[in-house]
Amino acid sequence: MLNEQKVIPAISNHQDLKKFLAMPLTYGILMNFQLAQLPELISMMRAEKKKVLIHSELIRGLSSDEFGAIYLIQTLGVDGIISSKPKVIEVCKKRKIIGIFRFFLKDSISLSQSLEMAKKISPQYLEVLPACCLDIIETIKKETSSEILMGGLISSKEQIKRCLNAGAIAVTSSNTNLWM
Repeated sequence: MLNEQKVIPAISNHQDLKKFLAMPLTYGILMNFQLAQLPELISMMRAEKKKVLIHSELIRGLSSDEFGAIYLIQTLGVDGIISSKPKVIEVCKKRKIIGIFRFFLKDSISLSQSLEMAKKISPQYLEVLPACCLDIIETIKKETSSEILMGGLISSKEQIKRCLNAGAIAVTSSNTNLWM
């Protein structure tokens, strides 16, 4: 569904947005913007035939709950939402847009809790952070039916290759030098 795009740009300023708009990539993630900026940014992306993903917890002024998700979907017409909140992912599924359930691995307890939640809500996509946790991809694939994206702390194209070779379908990155 992500058009075989291997790197999903995480865009957090206007300069990076301009760079993304000039690239032959389809999907981009908007984050660290203000809610009031989103209509114009989304319009710019739509004009270039880009797909808009929003990191709902990293938009200033947006409630990162299911009501914020409904606003993003109904009012702004986004293509997908990234969130660590299960209710937001459930709204995405009901509204038939991309829902990416994001979780951070800091220890075996966080892994266990995140896998239990992923099994319960069965998202189409999981974003696992940090990307240096490559060994865990196999376990996640056995436990869920979700496609896996890796993100966080990616600093080289070699790291991207390792993530993809380990079973991730794509990586998310704010490093513009890694957008391909």
